[in-house]
Amino acid sequence: MTHIVPNGLPSKRIVLTTFGTLGDIHPLIALAFELRRRGHTPVLAVSEIFRPKIDPLGFELAPVRPFISPDDRELIAMLFDIYKGTERTLREILFPVIQQTYDDLTAAVTGNSTTPRADLLITGELIYAGPIVGEKTGIPWASYVLAPLSFFSAFDPPVLPPYPFLSKLEPWLPGTGRLVAKFVRFVTRDWCGPVYKLRTSLGLAPGENPLFDAKHSPNLVLAMFSAVLGTAQEDWPESTVQTGFVFYDGDAGKQDLTPELQAFMDSGPPPVIFTLGSAAVLDAGNFYIESAKAAEALGIRAVLLIGMDDRYDPRNQGHTLPETIFVSQYAPYSKLFPNAAAIVHQGGVGTTAHALRAGRPMLVMPYSHDQPDNARRVRRLGVARVLQREQYKAPQVTRELGKLLGSRRYSRRAERIGFELRHEDGITTACDAIEDLLRKSHK
Repeated sequence: MTHIVPNGLPSKRIVLTTFGTLGDIHPLIALAFELRRRGHTPVLAVSEIFRPKIDPLGFELAPVRPFISPDDRELIAMLFDIYKGTERTLREILFPVIQQTYDDLTAAVTGNSTTPRADLLITGELIYAGPIVGEKTGIPWASYVLAPLSFFSAFDPPVLPPYPFLSKLEPWLPGTGRLVAKFVRFVTRDWCGPVYKLRTSLGLAPGENPLFDAKHSPNLVLAMFSAVLGTAQEDWPESTVQTGFVFYDGDAGKQDLTPELQAFMDSGPPPVIFTLGSAAVLDAGNFYIESAKAAEALGIRAVLLIGMDDRYDPRNQGHTLPETIFVSQYAPYSKLFPNAAAIVHQGGVGTTAHALRAGRPMLVMPYSHDQPDNARRVRRLGVARVLQREQYKAPQVTRELGKLLGSRRYSRRAERIGFELRHEDGITTACDAIEDLLRKSHK
């Protein structure tokens, strides 16, 4: 007998897939929780490395290649290179195994004798096999993006990590955005050969450009970021629904601060939080050493979130820290950021979203991918200052943080934006749109 969920829609099996880091996985977990609450069966088709995170949450995991070891520090550093990181991620990691990705994802959605066929596939933009799986299996599919850069809008041209100067031309030369869009397509014209080869082997026409067009579903594109960060543009796909940010923050049993960190937070004025998210923290370099020096120079309290690699702990690099600086491997941003004086981070969209919702000013040190564009956007909002990675030295950090903390205009603007974001409901909007698509697809 078909199970009917509370809103009258039959229960559906929904496969959600992405490639990336925790910043990419967490929004899918948020969707999975809400979809399960509504009576559906979400399946997370992601890398096997996330099984220790997903299994305790009670979700089914369907492994999808490639599998990238988080312990491969050289590889992580290569992927975050500002000049070649994005190209090498595509051409050396994703595209060479697109056949395997296609095979794994096809198995996840078509089912077998013990696993039902999926009713809907939801793909992140880096799963370039996703649209092909939808086309070959006939299973309805939707797509989503997490940051404005993903649309490559000619009307809101993004900061391209290898060519940051291009984004500065539009205010002086209106229409430059269209030229930038054409330039990006020209530079990447030879990248997608493996995608076209796979389509040909499956008897499919070449189709649209995988990097810019084919990744967006004609059925539904979820823009899972706030209009505060990027407003809808006329060249976004017609099927786009802008939901607002979708938040998930912490595994089972890890939603609270540790007693030690909570005691530190309660023992004095709000500290400055220094974090590099879930991926850039694997290539931290001297970030925490320079951050600690800057905090000491300013005489402020600080929390350093160093991740799981103790090599980046300043105390293990011969640097003695005062009692005003607390070191922690992990802390849920939703509990920590609202009680901070400011947040220093890498500009990942997940970290940026938490900082915006907390209503706290930021100092952003972007690495690559969408981070330089996110940094430009929060600076444009008047809530942040930006320091490039090669400039991140204690004297410069001290100067920039001093300006950030010394002017009330940053904190006032951040508080107003935080208030606005806390009244958005991205998860409800996203899941409502998903269920609307399910109704249309299964009439």
